[in-house]
Amino acid sequence: MASINTATPLPASRKADVAVIGSGPGGYEAALLAARMGMQVTLIEKSALGGVCVNWGCIPTKALLRSAEAFDLLRKGEALGLSAREATFELAAAVKRSRTVVLKISKGIEYRLRKAGVEVVQGEARFAGPNELEVIRDGAVAASISASSIIVATGGRMRTILGLEPDQRLLITSREALAMKELPASMIVLGGGAIGVELAWFYATLGTRVTIVEMMERLMPLEDSEISEALKRSFQKAGITVATGSKLEDVKKDGGRVTARLMVPGEEPQEIEAELMLLAVGVGGSTEGLRLERAGVGVSRGFIETDARCRTAVAHIYAIGDVRGGMLLAHKASAEAAIAVASIAGTSPEPLDDTMIPRCVYAEPSIASIGMSEEQALQAGRAVSVGRSNFAASGKANAYGNLEGLVKLVFEAGGGPLLGAHLIGHGAVELIGELALARSLGVTASRLASVVHAHPTLSESIREAALVAQAPPGA
Repeated sequence: MASINTATPLPASRKADVAVIGSGPGGYEAALLAARMGMQVTLIEKSALGGVCVNWGCIPTKALLRSAEAFDLLRKGEALGLSAREATFELAAAVKRSRTVVLKISKGIEYRLRKAGVEVVQGEARFAGPNELEVIRDGAVAASISASSIIVATGGRMRTILGLEPDQRLLITSREALAMKELPASMIVLGGGAIGVELAWFYATLGTRVTIVEMMERLMPLEDSEISEALKRSFQKAGITVATGSKLEDVKKDGGRVTARLMVPGEEPQEIEAELMLLAVGVGGSTEGLRLERAGVGVSRGFIETDARCRTAVAHIYAIGDVRGGMLLAHKASAEAAIAVASIAGTSPEPLDDTMIPRCVYAEPSIASIGMSEEQALQAGRAVSVGRSNFAASGKANAYGNLEGLVKLVFEAGGGPLLGAHLIGHGAVELIGELALARSLGVTASRLASVVHAHPTLSESIREAALVAQAPPGA
């Protein structure tokens, strides 16, 4: 946890040009940007600097996934000429390492904010009026802040299902899953989105018997269907039970275990049980306790209502990141921070285009995508040209022994620009940067195929897919 010096008594009231509520990727980025523009900035954080992403989301998850990846490689070492019999995984040690990584990143944010001259106040913020904030600490008002502009960046919170409220023991959220010290023998993962998929792969790799239950027709239902199906096949091959288009009924906590009836369309109901259930059913905006009604700020379906430039119905109040809704991604929050601060500074920034935002899932194989899927493009009436390249044909993938997956590129037909890119495979998340740039520049298949890619690299598969997209239909 980043230390915040609160030993000096806070003034009863202070003023700021900009007050930022929350220090996640959107919040601390907004504070830094505003401070660099010469604004007087106060940032209010009720917990550790970095928000959920740094402390209980993006960063610790990736640290643990790295440990699992190394363990998986060690177990398969004989194929690489390594001798590593009886490999064991110490979950407590891996969790300890992940917390060390978290602390380092949080401390780094503290340093950057201090260097930029941002005033950091610890406590829970709530509105007392359109321009007034109260900071609550130990149940009492510790300070009040008057700000010309306010940016709400309080992030998200895990959704729950009525009757399946987390108890931190048998029914857990990702927060408990990231801090367990002992490996469960079995786990039901309710939800096949990014959080459920990443943690399912992590625990299955360590030896937990995992069942994923997803109500939608496929894992990662917002991704291209070809990518989703490839992920399902890979998970099933790895021993993970995947039930899509399915639901659980009669969930009970019985004798220190979770039992439920699995309902799969076209099949007889199946009784399943596990040591615990991970609830990964989505994220809602974290708005509780803010008293937004005192400022005249509206909420819809759990998220703060804003326009395309992150402005609420109250002209000087903005919302960015997960609390605003849309894609719940840290880098989207950072991009929205730039839009909000630019608006406060008096400019007219371009609204964020969701089709320019990359999406990544860090399981193995990993998934990365940007823009429209093939289905979305066709539904929008666009004629498309699709190019695919399997990693099994890649020299680098063969050298590394990771043959699963492909690169799929969707272009406007007739030599048009890249509409979307969809990848699954080892290292896919590190390839999306090139395709995000290509998407933002409107690059065509011909132009992308003309770029010289280093050999041997996984990125050559991008060029190969672009070449395929140029071929005449049926060639």
